[in-house]
Order: sequence, then C-alpha cells, then structure tokens
Amino acid sequence: MFTTAGSLKRHLLTHTGAKSYKCTKCDYKSSQSSNLKTHMKIHSNQKQFECSVCEYRCNQLCDLKKHLLTHTGEKCFACTECDYKSSKSTNLKQHMKSHSDEKMFECSVCEYRCNQLCDLKKHLLTHTGEKPFACTECEYKSSQSSSLKVHTKIHSNEKTLECSVCEYRCNQLCNLKTHMQTHTGEKPFACIECDYICSRVDSLKVHKRIHTGDKPYRCSACNYKSSQSGSLKTHIVKIHND
Repeated sequence: MFTTAGSLKRHLLTHTGAKSYKCTKCDYKSSQSSNLKTHMKIHSNQKQFECSVCEYRCNQLCDLKKHLLTHTGEKCFACTECDYKSSKSTNLKQHMKSHSDEKMFECSVCEYRCNQLCDLKKHLLTHTGEKPFACTECEYKSSQSSSLKVHTKIHSNEKTLECSVCEYRCNQLCNLKTHMQTHTGEKPFACIECDYICSRVDSLKVHKRIHTGDKPYRCSACNYKSSQSGSLKTHIVKIHND
C-alpha cells in the first residue's frame, strides 16, 4: 500500500520504463529524482566521502563502500557457475563471460576467437612476439603475467610442493610432475627418429641432437664442440686444466 499519490506514481514508473528525470551533463536518465540527485555527484569535484584507512576520497557512498572492500579483503560478488569471487561487481560481470559460448572477440591475424577482450589481448602477443612481463631477478620475459608468476617461484626458497612418496620438495608443479615419473616409471616423451623414450622433455631435446648433429656447446680455448654441456666440462678438465 502507498500512503501518498506521489509514491504510487513513482512506483508505476518502474513498470512503464519511463525515465523522466534526465541529467544535464550526460545521457543518464532515471525514473526517480533521488537517483538523478545521486548521479549528479559524479559530475561534482566535491569528494565528501573519505576512507578511514587511506587517503582515498570520492563523491558517492557506493564508491566508498566498494573501495573499503580492498582493505577488508571481502569478496561478496560470487559466480554461480564456479568458485570465483570478487570484491567488484564489474569483475564478476567480466568473469561471467568465460562461461558463455558466445565468442564475440576475433583475432585479425588468425581464426582465434574468444569471449573476453583480455584473452584476445594476450593472444595477440603470440603474433607480435612482445613480452611485456619481465622478471626482476633475471632476464626472463614472458607474454603472459601467469607465466611470470610461475617463473618467479624459481627465485624463491619456499618449497610448498611435496612428493607423496619421498621427501622431495619443490616450488613448481611442473617439477613435481616430472619427479613423480621417477616413481611411476612413466616415460611419455618419445623420439620420432628411433626407439628412445624418456621421462623429461629436456632429456629428449638433448637426445635429438644425436640425429640433428647440433653441437651448441663450444670450447673457448679450441675448436671442440659438443651436444651436451657435461661433455664440454669433461673436455675442459682433461685438455685445458693444467
């Protein structure tokens, strides 16, 4: 029940879709004058709302509430399809596109399509060869921030991943997976030239040099070349170590 005719009129606008209150600064329209009044604060330089933790100031209470979530760590916007949570509704809206079959973003170079602009931007780096994500500890660079994040664990002494069979510990999942093959005996990497199989992709890479004749390791004191770093070290000790 409505106590005044004005309240009833305002309510009826929610059904008709009429938005008679218009902003004089932009295209914003609303069915309620109170919403327009709140909106007009966007165009004001007056920032009356202040964060109690840092120096952040804004002109709308809703923006202050969103900002405070960055201090509390609260993630109140949850995805209904998976475990994703965010402190911002805009982030959740962007995330929901990952569950959509609609792929509206298309690569101008190849046939790649995706449903998020950020994924398209990452993909385009595969064509340009650009690697904007650089390690601060070494010369490693990557086209993806996720790859850099994995790489930086190399420089960390924290070994959070542990083998369930022995006492082996490491800081990268790929290293743990490789180690587990020493227990299972699995050798998933096979040479296409011969019957050689191994448990490590780097071992296969070294083996292939037998077929290609590639010898990337060169002695700085003579013309000796080798396909393996270990052979070069042995050569230096035996021949050049006085």
